Amino acid sequence: MRRDAAAARPRGYRRYLSPVSTGARAAALLALLAPAVACATAGYFQLGYGLKAKGAGGAGAALPQDALAAAANPAGMVWVGNRVDLGLEWFRAEQRSRISGNAMGLDGDRDAGSRGFLVPELGYNRMLGDGQSFGVAVFGNGGATRYAENPLAALAGSSSPAGLEFIQGTVAPTYAAKLGANHSLGVSLNLVYQEFEANGFEHFDNTSFSVAPGFVTNRGKDTSWGLGWRAGWLGRFSPGVALAFAYQPRTRMSRFERYKGLLADGGSFDAPEHYVAGAALKPAASVTLLGDVQRINYANVRALGNRAGCFLNTSCLMGTPQGPGAGWRNTTVYKLGLALEAAPRLTLRAGYAWLKQPIPPGETLLNVFAPAVSERHATLGATWQATPALELTLSFMLSPESRVQGRGSISGGVGGGEADLRMTQRAFGLGLGWKL
Repeated sequence: MRRDAAAARPRGYRRYLSPVSTGARAAALLALLAPAVACATAGYFQLGYGLKAKGAGGAGAALPQDALAAAANPAGMVWVGNRVDLGLEWFRAEQRSRISGNAMGLDGDRDAGSRGFLVPELGYNRMLGDGQSFGVAVFGNGGATRYAENPLAALAGSSSPAGLEFIQGTVAPTYAAKLGANHSLGVSLNLVYQEFEANGFEHFDNTSFSVAPGFVTNRGKDTSWGLGWRAGWLGRFSPGVALAFAYQPRTRMSRFERYKGLLADGGSFDAPEHYVAGAALKPAASVTLLGDVQRINYANVRALGNRAGCFLNTSCLMGTPQGPGAGWRNTTVYKLGLALEAAPRLTLRAGYAWLKQPIPPGETLLNVFAPAVSERHATLGATWQATPALELTLSFMLSPESRVQGRGSISGGVGGGEADLRMTQRAFGLGLGWKL
């Protein structure tokens, strides 16, 4: 029976943060935005921040274009001038999971939901003389999955509906300064707010599976807060070459106390370390080529990186430091983009991004609660300079169906068989930018 645990293990809990539809409450911190939905495409991170970057495959660390630049590289803010940017993206994810060949009644082909959500973002920047700037970027990450019929319904006590939700909002006050005419440094203070909720895991809410019964499932939304930082550099070289690098260490977050019996290490859920290196090349006056490489170290966060196999060890209970997690690996995201000045007031964009799958084939069972397995993303975008002060930006993203087929994903002790995951995503964004 301990094997059943593996199926229901808090793994799902982690999965929730996958790229599904969730809310990005970046405003919860400073009341800058109302609760909304944020959706991820790279684990639980968005592909990019700012609709101009999103239209170019999420790339833009070396080409700051709006006041959301701080989300990728704080050093870029000093190059964008006085401005305000508002963005709203409609995001839709279609997720499915399938369990087959299982002897404990878990078999089934299930739809994890395909609702559309609106994802807001906000940026403001003010120049402090010619060589310094101060701004604020507000953005979110996260994901959610909801099954009308619990995939664990065959296990005693499991209720429906079932699912997980994870919301992460960041408010990032940012200072940047030029070093001479072609280089800049920037730093953001990240005020991070998180929400988590899990439903349908009653089968594991006891001393046989958890170190803290009563704090496993159906406890409503819980919140978590943290304070971190992000720093970056940007350098412009001739002819037409820019390079950039930005780094954000792991952000320590307060624990989700209501789910300390589900999440590893007593409800701990830190924001993972990540960094990006970027380049922008201008082979012609009207053409800019972009490239970013982003590294996200999910595995260093226990709730994300701990493997589910631990569940089969009677000394490894949910909620302990070594307890079961989502089993995610670290991932690298590659982003390529193109910006073309097609007319004096019209810029067109296109991009493509792909990443190393963070979910191993052997960890799919617990990830049925968030089959966020998208790996490839194609994007288009455009900006129209309506007036000298007003810009209108559009973006579109399509992630065709990606699949992860389980391989040794369900042990014999849990009834054997395999769990397979698949996902498709699409998004359409509209943004307004004002030059102040």
